[in-house]
Amino acid sequence: MRHRERVLMALNHEEPDRCPMQISFTPEFAARLRKELKTGGVSHNPHGGGNTYQLERALDQDMLLTSVGWANSYYQEGYADRDSYIDEWGIEWKTVKYSTRYGEGRYTEIAKHPLVDDKAIDSYQPPDPERPELYEESARVIREYQDEYFIVGVTVTTIFETAWALRGLDQLLMDMVLNPDLAERILDIPYHYHLIAAKKLAEMGVDMIWLGDDVGTQKAMMISPETWRKFFKPRMANLIAELKEINPDLKVAYHSDGVIYPIIPDLIEIGLDVLNPVQPAAMDPEELKRKYGDKLSFWGSIDEQYTLPFGTPAEVKKEIINRLKTIGRDGGLIIGPTHHVQLDTPMENFWAMIDTIRNTTYASLR
Repeated sequence: MRHRERVLMALNHEEPDRCPMQISFTPEFAARLRKELKTGGVSHNPHGGGNTYQLERALDQDMLLTSVGWANSYYQEGYADRDSYIDEWGIEWKTVKYSTRYGEGRYTEIAKHPLVDDKAIDSYQPPDPERPELYEESARVIREYQDEYFIVGVTVTTIFETAWALRGLDQLLMDMVLNPDLAERILDIPYHYHLIAAKKLAEMGVDMIWLGDDVGTQKAMMISPETWRKFFKPRMANLIAELKEINPDLKVAYHSDGVIYPIIPDLIEIGLDVLNPVQPAAMDPEELKRKYGDKLSFWGSIDEQYTLPFGTPAEVKKEIINRLKTIGRDGGLIIGPTHHVQLDTPMENFWAMIDTIRNTTYASLR
């Protein structure tokens, strides 16, 4: 079965030969994996930018991701050799070293927000989402791989995350209460950018657009459901409607870490097809399947907080089999970790994940 056929069957709530998978990696884990597979290749940016898809294809993955938007700034080229950098949005990042038993790496953290001062807002000029060069990589991916793979156009950090990176999280949250008109102006900056980018990717022919923002914490939503409905639901509803107008068959995925139970019915109402990442330490995958499995497909569900980095290969295999039997029952699942695979992940756990997914057929689960 071709990779794209496998994904399409799952998204149509049918059981393909095996569950389709999608797995991304931090640049540091990707370097380990290249050594393991004895391949070369450029530095791996999980958010886009020069990905050769060599690793994804070698692992028999089913979806290839091509990203346009602010999230690409997370790992700007050469980030590991710098203490800080400023991205094209004017947001300053610092790089922070960390150590694991498998080596050292760097994570990126936001250090300065260009719109923290009210006076900066009027004169701020965001990047131009119409630049042709932004879409050259996506055009190549569609041209070279769409016959075999399911292609996802990524415009995550669609509104909230980019907005608070520009303004500062605390300040933007206060704006929503004390100065909602100002908050609306700031939210419109990333919204309009990613709307244009997502529509362009849809017009180019990607199979799915991946939207979303982290609005959940481990125990509850970061903002109230009412606040989400006021500031974000109308924008997301319009964005999804415009995408579906371009291609009614286009699938739309929404990403948020953490607990977002209260807004899942809202997301379904505005046309969502796929929920990501189904973080099992925060939301129960079986409950989501039971409540919404007839209306949504799911993408993710493998625990990145304990099982993959700190569990045993047997625990990894057990969790995957459980996901396939429950949230993956009757299709509707693209399986994978709930975040990029981290440098602290043992290779034996990684291969237990890959081998279990690849070698477990739906027929064998009955």
